[in-house]
Amino acid sequence: MSRSPVFGSPLFLGFDHLEQMLDRVQKSSDGYPPYNIEQIAADRLRITLAVAGFAMDDLQITQEDNQLVIRGRQKDDADGRIFLHRGIAARQFQRAFVIAEGIEIEGAWLDNGLLHVELRRPQPEVRVRTIQINGRTRPMVDGEA
Repeated sequence: MSRSPVFGSPLFLGFDHLEQMLDRVQKSSDGYPPYNIEQIAADRLRITLAVAGFAMDDLQITQEDNQLVIRGRQKDDADGRIFLHRGIAARQFQRAFVIAEGIEIEGAWLDNGLLHVELRRPQPEVRVRTIQINGRTRPMVDGEA
């Protein structure tokens, strides 16, 4: 089943890379681990992931271009232990978030099985540029003679 492109309108020019990012994120989301995204101030966000059983050494946070990628891989500590029931599995995960241009990752901390990642979104300055309208001649493009 194909879906209609989000940015398929001719009014959206140059947004095809965003469509590819959305497809990539949609394919990588399996629901584990659960997470929250909070707006904690006008220019601040916090992502919180439930990572019970993971130690700091089991977690990795990277920024890959415009993606925040959080990976978890627990070491199997079952050596010599006999489980009558094992409902808490050492499951690895990768969770990716697409972040907008200019968002800064300020830090992360682990507290009571919750991994918190702080993000700051600087307020963009408004830019207005006046474009000169020429007469009947079109402007020269680089490389034209």
